[in-house]
Amino acid sequence: MMLEELLQQLQAISSDAVASLNAADSDAAIEAVKNRTLGRSGAITALSPQMGQLPKEDKRAAGLAFNEAKTAIQKALNDAKAKLAASEAASAPAVDVTLPGRAWPIGRKHPISQTIDECCDIFRRMGFIAVSGPELETVWYNFDALNAPLNHPSRDPQDTFYLPDGRLLRTQTSPVQIRTMLGNKPPVRIVSPGRCYRRDTPDATHGVHFHQLEGLYIDKNVSMADLRSTILKFATEFFGPDVRIRMRPSFFPFTEPSVECDFSCVCCGGKGCRVCKNSGWLEIMGAGMVNPAVLRNAGYDPEELQGFAFGFGLERLTMLKHRINDLRIFSDNDLRFLKQF
Repeated sequence: MMLEELLQQLQAISSDAVASLNAADSDAAIEAVKNRTLGRSGAITALSPQMGQLPKEDKRAAGLAFNEAKTAIQKALNDAKAKLAASEAASAPAVDVTLPGRAWPIGRKHPISQTIDECCDIFRRMGFIAVSGPELETVWYNFDALNAPLNHPSRDPQDTFYLPDGRLLRTQTSPVQIRTMLGNKPPVRIVSPGRCYRRDTPDATHGVHFHQLEGLYIDKNVSMADLRSTILKFATEFFGPDVRIRMRPSFFPFTEPSVECDFSCVCCGGKGCRVCKNSGWLEIMGAGMVNPAVLRNAGYDPEELQGFAFGFGLERLTMLKHRINDLRIFSDNDLRFLKQF
């Protein structure tokens, strides 16, 4: 191919591309011109091998012609895109800057988190401080320091999740009480909400993970009367002023004496219904005076100090407050359920 013929073809391709771009009225039309001229299979690309057939003295002129053609087409491409953008902007409706902004939807706290916040607020008003601890615990913190005997059923691998290194997923938030007592001088007044784990078959009222809130008060001259008044205050704050409580003797390794604390049924007002099995009472929490052995394990002198402890399940409180009959719904992540709170 002669130089003159190559230059003519380049000029023809460039002129045709510029004319097509000046008339383009869409992004698709602009892209089509680009592909058929500068694309991998475009006309300019197809002519490039022809430079190898030219005499040496003509190659410089041919190279300049190729660059000029590419530059002209690229400029026409940029001008066409700018022209199209300006046209679209001119035809777009005007923005009224005086209109209020859109209200973007925001998330909600999970009902269990709401219950934790409410419980902590109630106890905080009574002088308690909310503290937390690790979910991965040692046997000593979870069982030994809490006076749990070696043959206690809760230590069995069928009830507790053990790791290969001997540690475990805590079965209660009581280890937080031991850690707090070991790291602080009395008086101690804390609540410890958090997630716990136990091997269980999931159903409407049980799960392998759940939330607890436990409380601890250690000081001089602490009595069972202080425990009762604290629980009663919490009950009336959380469920309303008409709620009554009763304490029944029980047994826990870490308290002595120990009690089960019942609240009057919040569904029937104590008259008897299906929820309370017609008894008028709901079992809510375990409590009692801190066992002297636990005080000694924490480095406290039981001759000088006394204290009480209590604990309850947060799922149960949430279910009762909102009349929910299946615990599993809390972890289903169903937005239809969560948006109600």
